[in-house]
This record gives sequence, structure tokens and C-alpha cells, in this order.
Amino acid sequence: MSAYYRPIVSFDSVRPPGALDLAGGPGWFAEAVCHRRDAPPQIVPASAIPEDWRDRLASRRPPMAGMVFDSPRIMGILNVTPDSFSDGGSHQSAARAVDRAREMVKAGANIIDIGGESTRPGALPVPREAEIARVEPVITALYRELTVPMSIDTRKSAVADAAVNAGAALVNDVSGFTYDPMLARYCLDKGVPVCVMHARGDPETMQNDPRYEDVLLDVYDFLAAQVAMLEEMGIPRGRIIVDPGIGFGKNIEHNLTLLRDVALFHGIGCPVLVGASRKGFIGKITGASPAVERISGSVAVAQAAVAQGVQIVRVHDVSETAQALAMWRAISRGQFP
Repeated sequence: MSAYYRPIVSFDSVRPPGALDLAGGPGWFAEAVCHRRDAPPQIVPASAIPEDWRDRLASRRPPMAGMVFDSPRIMGILNVTPDSFSDGGSHQSAARAVDRAREMVKAGANIIDIGGESTRPGALPVPREAEIARVEPVITALYRELTVPMSIDTRKSAVADAAVNAGAALVNDVSGFTYDPMLARYCLDKGVPVCVMHARGDPETMQNDPRYEDVLLDVYDFLAAQVAMLEEMGIPRGRIIVDPGIGFGKNIEHNLTLLRDVALFHGIGCPVLVGASRKGFIGKITGASPAVERISGSVAVAQAAVAQGVQIVRVHDVSETAQALAMWRAISRGQFP
């Protein structure tokens, strides 16, 4: 049976001999948890991790889409949809969307993720023409004035083409490049970086009793296979982000397992993104409802993710998240103005 190695991440200023940098960033690890499907997890020293895993865990992640991964990056969510679970209808007009993007950049967003199709549980597909009509004018307007890059949150190559031509610098596909067979080829031809997310099923049905043999290892295997496919096609690993897809075909236990052990995904050799902002499992655990009341829980999840070396957190509440991460950096790394 295959072995998987989850680094035990630290940001302590005191490092033991033999510790390895995590992804070339400020974190490090001297031990890892070895996961197997046929045996209980076991802690092993970094020296016992196979060389290929060590190389992927320790290698520096190159800059991508205007982001340098020497510190956690914040992806601000800008939904230009009428029915997204948290902020549907809030930013449908181009003018309101532009104002919201400005606010997020001022608050500390490093990239703005723009989506024109809701992928909340139960959502129906949106025709590509309607999706383009929602996102294209917003990206066009923002490209003229934003000081940070934009990504397009879409599953469709036609939408990606319109968005990239308007100024988007990254394609974020919640289907993990399984929905539109032309999308990966488009990103290769355009040289556009990508984010590969795991989802079980379509948004309309994904929360209908999702099941896994081992959610952590099953999601890892999917993402690793998709990255290998994209790399074989010609997209270098240095232009790929991976996202375990919190809330996409997962129940509470699945989500918590992935968040608790999210450092495993560094073993793929790509920057890791976590998007759990305001999601339903936070409401079920804390009792916070509606979604806009889940800010504190969302910030707690983001902070827990970056403590495991996650490079990007995708959030609605940029100001609150940026403030929390500033304090985390000051306490854990002694970095402050």
C-alpha cells in the first residue's frame, strides 16, 4: 500500500537539526505523519521520508499570477451572481462589484476571485452566455484600476477565454478540470496558471450523502492525479494550485478531517488553497446563521490553515482575515511594522 507523508508544521524560531523548510517558505518540519490505507498513522522523522516526497514538500513554490508565497496570501471572493449562498445578489451590477473589489484590496486582498456561477449546494448550471455577461464587464472595469491580480472562478473554457481576455490572470476550476474537456487545453495554450479543486459530484447533487473510503487520502489521490495529468499535458507544476474543496461533496466530519490534516497536500508540490469562508459546516458547529454571521468561525479556519503552511485562503471577509493573519505573523514569526 502507498504511504503518504503529512509534515508536522512549525514556525518556531528554534529548529532542530535536520529540519526541512516547508515549500521554501517560513514554515519547517522535522517530523511527519505517515498515513497508509492499511495501517494506523505513525510519526516518522524527516530523514525517513522518501526523497521524492521530501523534494515536493520542501521545494520552493515559484511566484504565480502576481503572488509570491513567502507569506500567506488572501484571495477575496467577488460573486457576481444572484444566488450565491452567502452574498448572492450583493454585487450583481458592475459598479457595485468594482466598489467591493476596491474595498477588499484596501483591506489586504492579494488577489480577487470573480465568479458568475453559483456552486452552492443545490445550484443549477448557468449557461455560458449568462456567466460571461456577468463577469466580463466587471473584470474589464477592474483591470484598469486594480493593483492586484484577478482570477476567474469557472468550469467553462468559453468563460475562461472571455475573462482572460478581459484581464484575469488565473483560472480557478471547482470541478478540478473534469467538467469541460477543453478548459485545460485552453489554459495550456494561453499559459494561464490554474487552481485544481476537488469536488464530489455536481453542485446540484454533491451534498446528497457523500461517502469516501478515506476522505483525506481519496482527495489527495484525486488532486495528485489531476496535477499529473495537467503536467503531462504541458502545464508545469509551478503554475498549478491545489484546493481540497471544503464543503464540495463533504459532510462535517469530512471537512474537519481535511482541515485538521491539510498539510498533507503540500506533498503534491503545489501551493495549497483553502476556501471555507462562511460555509454551512461552520454554522452547524457554531450555530451561526445566516452565513454573514459566520465571520469569526471563518477567520478561525483561515488561521488554522495558515498555521499548517497553507499558502492561500479564499475568504469573503478580507479585513477581518488580514487582521488575524497580521497578529499570527507577529506572534509566530516576530514580523510586524
